[in-house]
Amino acid sequence: MQADRVAVARAVEALLRAFGHDPEREPHLRGTGARVADLWIDELLAGERVDLAGLFAGAMECPPDAPLVVLERLATHVVCPHHLTVAQGFASVAYLPGGRLAGLGAIAALVDACAHRLALQEDVGRDVARALVEHLGARGAACRLELRHGCLELQGPKKRGARVVTIATAGGLDDDPLARALLASAFGGEAAAPARARARPKKRSPR
Repeated sequence: MQADRVAVARAVEALLRAFGHDPEREPHLRGTGARVADLWIDELLAGERVDLAGLFAGAMECPPDAPLVVLERLATHVVCPHHLTVAQGFASVAYLPGGRLAGLGAIAALVDACAHRLALQEDVGRDVARALVEHLGARGAACRLELRHGCLELQGPKKRGARVVTIATAGGLDDDPLARALLASAFGGEAAAPARARARPKKRSPR
């Protein structure tokens, strides 16, 4: 997906004018449109341009009985598509290798590639778990996300400090009791009933 940097900058300036500001006359707003465009394209939504399969091009072969791999507290953010606010927090990822091991940096990059988009938290976890199964060949995978949402803290109920936790799984984790026990231990006992990555709610209402 390609973003039009110039169009985004102009849209930001139009938004400022709609709020009653003049980007050309107010010194602190000069160049704001371009800066916001760079922030959104290069940082907040950078994951929309990442090829998930390509992240595992350097994966290494491993024995079929390789143990569960867990990465914890990977800082990340998601942009809420309902209010365009940012949710920030941490992701934990676990997977059972199916013949290939990904570099730790590749797993961290996968989290950001799936999260740095206009996306719901529930979908981010699903996409991370599914990518590990589909592109890395993991026997099973899970992603736990714990995020603070701007749309929950800044408007409506204004619940400062509230955290939203989701757990998504893909592959055979649900069918392997030992793997499920290890996963529950790795995720602090919170993996008893994760959302399957292949299951999608029919309809969601904005937060």
